[in-house]
Amino acid sequence: MKKNMGSADRIFRVLIAIIIAVLYWQGIITGTLAIILLVVGGIFLLTSIVSSCPCYSIKGMSTCKVKETK
Repeated sequence: MKKNMGSADRIFRVLIAIIIAVLYWQGIITGTLAIILLVVGGIFLLTSIVSSCPCYSIKGMSTCKVKETK
């Protein structure tokens, strides 16, 4: 996969995933909403780890400043 996420984007997604996890752990979010948000948080965390967002690829976007060579 080609990297298309910059550092700021990755940090933002990890922070959102952590916030969702803490809200779930504290019992602030529950039920169906909690499950949906945990899935979104997991996707954010996964895309941050691999530095690639499938939605960005579809749109042809990139927040990554470093260009990869082929």
